[in-house]
Amino acid sequence: MKLPPLRATQCFEAVVRLNSFSKAAEALHITQSAVSHQVRQLESYLGESLLARQGRHWTLTPTGQRYYEAISPALQGLAQASSVIREGVSGPLRLALYSSLAVKWLIPRLADLRKAHPEIELSLNMTADDPVCSDEVGDCFITISPPSVGVVSHHLYQERLLPACGPGLWQQLRNQALPQALWQHPLLSVESSFGQPGADWLAWCQQCGCPAPEPGQFQHVSHMLLAAEAARYDQGIALLNHYMLNDEGAAGLVRLPLPELATGDHFYFVYKASRARQPHLVTLAHWLTQQGFHTEAG
Repeated sequence: MKLPPLRATQCFEAVVRLNSFSKAAEALHITQSAVSHQVRQLESYLGESLLARQGRHWTLTPTGQRYYEAISPALQGLAQASSVIREGVSGPLRLALYSSLAVKWLIPRLADLRKAHPEIELSLNMTADDPVCSDEVGDCFITISPPSVGVVSHHLYQERLLPACGPGLWQQLRNQALPQALWQHPLLSVESSFGQPGADWLAWCQQCGCPAPEPGQFQHVSHMLLAAEAARYDQGIALLNHYMLNDEGAAGLVRLPLPELATGDHFYFVYKASRARQPHLVTLAHWLTQQGFHTEAG
């Protein structure tokens, strides 16, 4: 398959579509003389005149008319196919994010998002682990591990873990010395938080200068959502993410008056750099960063 010079073809199509050499030059970010040169190069390649020139004025020749009608849909199809790969298909935005963040923080706020920005149709893809930043997974992502190149990243939150329990267990603890009284109850440890069972509580103890609990006190769960539900039903004390203890997500949970643990992880809203001008993504990024991940639970 032998193709014509594509830059020259693009220039010719722009001149005819915009009915102006100067407007074509502006649209293509080149000089008017460069556009003229490209069109003449195309005519030389084809061996036919495409434009009949009369001073500064021009009209399409019959050959030019037929050629424009053939190449214009082809160039538009090429542009559209490339745009789909680079910017995604217009329509609902697929946001991939952690299940705990979706359930405890975002979903309670979706009504506010719809009210503020009804033009955004958001579809959630909840993942237990770090979402893979791929078009197969979503159009945008909330992750602690954004790719180093090719994406736009908006910082949302520095992760902090807070000790929390259910109201029944809190009644037992409230008049006791803390944190010593914690060791009398099961400690719900999230295996995925620090990579090994019990590591979240051990890190908390090290930061607070507390003696480490006995290994038998740990009750291991695979994900923070499970720890939150177990704590809600007074089955132990959990280290929960700061956003899980806000007004919307803290029902049935009590934040203990104890220090928090900064894990060193940061949450980012991420999407392809090629989609940086996609209006709905820009709007969603602004909305997320304005929300904050605060909590006043106590």
